[in-house]
Amino acid sequence: MPGKRITQQQESLYMSKRQQGKSQETASAKAAISERSGRRIEKGERHCVPGERHWRTREDPLEAIWGTELLPLLEKEPRLTGLTLWEYLDDHHAGQFPYQVLRTLQRRVKHWKATQGPDKVVIFRQSVPAGQQGLSDFSHPNTEITLQGEAFVHLLYQFRLAYSGWRYVQVTLGGESYSALADGLQSALSRAGGSPIEHRTDSLSAAFNNHAEEQELTQSYKDLCTHYNLQATRNNLGVSHENGAIECAHGSFKHRLDQALKLRGSADFASIKAYQAFLDTVTRRLNKRCQGRFIDEQSALQALPYGRFRDYTEISLKVTRSSTLEVKRVLYSVPSRMIGETVRVHVYHDRLAFYIGQTLTGTLPRVYLKAGQGRGRCIDYRHIIHSLSAKPQAFRFLRFRDELLPTEAYRALWRHCEQQFDIRDACKWIVGVLRIAMDHDCEERLGGELIARVDNNRPLPSLKALQERYLGKQHIPAIPGRQHELAGYDRLLQGRWYQPEVGRA
Repeated sequence: MPGKRITQQQESLYMSKRQQGKSQETASAKAAISERSGRRIEKGERHCVPGERHWRTREDPLEAIWGTELLPLLEKEPRLTGLTLWEYLDDHHAGQFPYQVLRTLQRRVKHWKATQGPDKVVIFRQSVPAGQQGLSDFSHPNTEITLQGEAFVHLLYQFRLAYSGWRYVQVTLGGESYSALADGLQSALSRAGGSPIEHRTDSLSAAFNNHAEEQELTQSYKDLCTHYNLQATRNNLGVSHENGAIECAHGSFKHRLDQALKLRGSADFASIKAYQAFLDTVTRRLNKRCQGRFIDEQSALQALPYGRFRDYTEISLKVTRSSTLEVKRVLYSVPSRMIGETVRVHVYHDRLAFYIGQTLTGTLPRVYLKAGQGRGRCIDYRHIIHSLSAKPQAFRFLRFRDELLPTEAYRALWRHCEQQFDIRDACKWIVGVLRIAMDHDCEERLGGELIARVDNNRPLPSLKALQERYLGKQHIPAIPGRQHELAGYDRLLQGRWYQPEVGRA
């Protein structure tokens, strides 16, 4: 209508109808404007919108220093923020630019960066074909996890297929080691049912020799990729968004894990196995969303080779006469029958496996040192208790005496028996209790009963009383004996030990 301003909505409606193939007359009628106005809109001849202004309504508070001081600072370092520049003004022009100027300065800096600032990094969205790429990375959980009340320090290894978004998550002990990467990757590929063409990581020291000038794979990781026919690649150093398919997955998984723990009501678990089962449940729910694409991608994955590749490092050590050996600055006890033997130790991220020749002789959980801890010990009294029972006084000044006692309850028992008995009897008592705990598989029950007596201010029972209780009085059956005649002994000495039986032909 004449004299009435045409709104932006009318212009949009007119152009929409024209794009749908409507005539100018019909489009103008739909937008409630004249055909002449429609033609002006198509030519780009728009009238200045009433109310728009191109002049300032108040004095510019930054006019005196913007071009002379602030702009040179921004041109030299475009990453400066409005707050940093305001603090600069407050230091060099005290009292001239109050805090109320900060918002004006922030808008001015933002406008300058958008119109005259340097180019920004462009992220190029990728569309990876099915079966082409899998990604691995490690991260810390957001929520503190405990095992039986004790803080559990660990990492989460995550593998993800770029096309479908299918993922696998596993608990990792220690750091981002080769054994942790190899174990997690092989478990993920086994669960997926095949391997992609390319495996991508960041600059993991377990996979790449980062001290080399050019990209160079570690030999173990190179052999692992060859075994699964994988092409090893990595993103540029410090450019995490190039691994966006896995970095984004960290955030979504840890958010879902936090929510699942809140719903569960506790972040405490009985064992690592129980915690891993919980992680599997969270992962399975996330994988439901991409099940259709994952089924499509499975058909494009490469077939898996026969058997797993080595996911450990191997060292050879000789067992000392103390029935111990040292791995990664941690002293481990082993069964005393292995003393003097050269043992091949397979060092995994979560355990140690001991081999003599080709025979597996035992496994132990791997112990990691805490920050600032120079040495560590992992002693199992079952390995040496039989030898210690023969010379219990060696317990008194044993170097790893505290580590030999299996729990805090047994350490408290040792302190109390030192007070109740003289030192020789105290050593015999604690060694005898450990021997009973091993032979009768009652470590927890026996320790609980004895510490309960201490808590009730009752004296500890004697070792003889404990032995009678657990060993009992064994009934020895009577075996009738028959005394031989001395004449037979005389014949034996004279060499006539054979005598034909009477009546025998």
